[in-house]
Amino acid sequence: MPVKSAKSRPSGTGSAAAVPALPTIRIVVADDHPVVRFGVRNMLMNEPGFEVVGEAEDGDDAITQTIELEPDILLLDLLMPRLPGLEAMRAIMSKSPRVKIVLLTSTISTQQVIEALQIGARGIVLKDSVVGDLAQALRSVLGGDYWIGGERVANLLKALQGLQAQVAALPERKTFGLTPRELEVVACIVEGCSNRDIATQFAISEETVKRHLSNVFDKTGVSTRLELALFAIAHKLVEL
Repeated sequence: MPVKSAKSRPSGTGSAAAVPALPTIRIVVADDHPVVRFGVRNMLMNEPGFEVVGEAEDGDDAITQTIELEPDILLLDLLMPRLPGLEAMRAIMSKSPRVKIVLLTSTISTQQVIEALQIGARGIVLKDSVVGDLAQALRSVLGGDYWIGGERVANLLKALQGLQAQVAALPERKTFGLTPRELEVVACIVEGCSNRDIATQFAISEETVKRHLSNVFDKTGVSTRLELALFAIAHKLVEL
């Protein structure tokens, strides 16, 4: 007796419905040091849903890459050659306001945090805590929150008020317009470090160190490393 063939079933009937894949989060990493870019890229490769689509080595390149690639997130170093991070961020926010910018920095003052948030930054991640914080910070930002001081922040206005209160409570310290990194370089000069020592300590090139020193000399009006060390001690630019 012939066996009747089974009727074909509509595709998907009797099986679990396919789970739609989550969209990939596209990221541009902007940092002047290739080791940092390499480390961040490898770290994000091990996190599901993240893809590094571009890298930039200075502020101008960060603007170009962001506008051309239109990433979801720009990881931006605060201290960038050619154009500092905050200035690059201003340009990017005016031309590509959709991108969410997270500052990736070795050091940042409370006043700089306030300025960055007012310009449009969505988060600040310190490089010494990047392993533990980066993925969570990016997910918090993509979820609509902010990432400040190693934690998720939902109420930006309240956070800004708290930061401004901290600044108001601090005694005024004259820094002669020196940036946080330049103050770090000054501290190294006082300790007797060479340009190579400074470059190694902060994972930057010796050319970058020379550029920082040139800026420091211009701002303080000194012309030698010895004069700079004495100036820094006299004006309490370093803690002894």
